Amino acid sequence: MKVKCNYCDQMIDDNLNYCPFCGGSMPTINRTASEQPQTIEELQAWYTSHNLPPENVTRFFIGKDIKEPRAFGIYKAPSGDFVVYKNKSDGSRAIRYQGSDEGYAVNELYQKLRLEIADQKSRSAANRSAGTYRAAPNQRSGKSSGSIIWKILGFFFLSKFGITILITAIAFLFAALDNTPSRGYYRYGGNDYYYQSGSWYEYDSAYDTWDYLSDDDFLNDVIYDDTASDYRVYDHSGMDFEDSSWYESESSYSSSSSSYDYDWDSGSSWDSSDSWDSDYSSWDSDW
Repeated sequence: MKVKCNYCDQMIDDNLNYCPFCGGSMPTINRTASEQPQTIEELQAWYTSHNLPPENVTRFFIGKDIKEPRAFGIYKAPSGDFVVYKNKSDGSRAIRYQGSDEGYAVNELYQKLRLEIADQKSRSAANRSAGTYRAAPNQRSGKSSGSIIWKILGFFFLSKFGITILITAIAFLFAALDNTPSRGYYRYGGNDYYYQSGSWYEYDSAYDTWDYLSDDDFLNDVIYDDTASDYRVYDHSGMDFEDSSWYESESSYSSSSSSYDYDWDSGSSWDSSDSWDSDYSSWDSDW
């Protein structure tokens, strides 16, 4: 089967590791397996069997051409082509795949859904471990009832137990704060970096590629141990990290990581104790 290179748009054999025209890595190899969904109907059945939240919660629409913003989806067009798409926050659409290969199209959305589930479970687990709920990015402004409660508790502790207890409480609060980087782009020293799953990657503008940094202590010293948000950027202008081979390999690892003990093809289910918040999805990238 022929597939399109993500970098130069040439059609090449799908069993190649690198594009013979431009040398770009081909993250599409080995993407299908007999136990994975091969049709839209099979993907719908897989979604249902894993007890995932409703589609209006996950924003994954299988077999539907949804026009509204913030949606992943797959459908069969009147022309006979299978279309895999993403609608961004601003309503614009990015086409991930359009063609006659249903198995390939289904697998594109299947892999994205697996990654999204892993991210959502990781976030939920982190929130449970911290014993608190972190508001979504677009919900982090304004005062909440929680702040009022903390003021009342602070006054109570101050009046009843004195300054020693107050200092202890403040120390505990600061210890609980997590300033480690979240997944995404960072800029330091004029260079762009990407952080995910404990690893750093550097953007090489000369080749429009991403390189894994095996020696990243300097970044950890500056960004990881400092206030990560000071270095976070949202306007990286080079190749999207999500289009790199590192993203594909890392997401495959994350989705099958033993730390979550996912068995994707033999009845594993979405845990009802987890909460799905689509506001955490990356809606401004092409995929």
